[in-house]
Amino acid sequence: MSSETTADITGLVLAGGLGRRMGGVDKGLQMLQGKPLVAWVLERLEPQVGVLLINANRNAELYDRFGKAVIADSIGGFLGPLAGLQAGLSACRTELLASVPCDAPFLPTDLVARLRRELERRDAELAVASSGGRLQPVFALMRRGVGESLGAFLAAGGRKMDAWLATVAAATVEFPDAGAFANINTRRDLDDASPAGAGPGGLSL
Repeated sequence: MSSETTADITGLVLAGGLGRRMGGVDKGLQMLQGKPLVAWVLERLEPQVGVLLINANRNAELYDRFGKAVIADSIGGFLGPLAGLQAGLSACRTELLASVPCDAPFLPTDLVARLRRELERRDAELAVASSGGRLQPVFALMRRGVGESLGAFLAAGGRKMDAWLATVAAATVEFPDAGAFANINTRRDLDDASPAGAGPGGLSL
């Protein structure tokens, strides 16, 4: 995608979780080959969007160092990615918002371009990635207007991403490389991704 076609897209890196499977640490700040996980994600996503936001509920001063606007959930209680997504949509000033998690350092470099093509082709409200027959709901591109639907869903007690996706006009985009969506969820995942610069599936960082 050229700069002309990315100017109307805001990228949102979701780093507001509790990192329970990693002992409660701030996952985006964990080091992989000398760089925080969130830094790998920002580097992959930045060329694909016009502006970047980081959703973080802890250590805002550390995330500030990456030079991007840092926003917290507007709903307290660490309610998961949908709360971060709501915060991102509220702060978004472009027509489109692309979301990715902070723990996916191998995300596709053509993620946003491919999601956008299908979003426009299907005239959908949202496009979401899938790989190996498995939906990757946090890797999504959406129109800013879905914020109203998301707010209502959260207000009604909804918390699951896939359940909310079922309420909007969503298009699914299949990606061939499942390894590109590998999440670093545990200390072992972090260790396995580190040797010799290779991530899951032999991907090189």
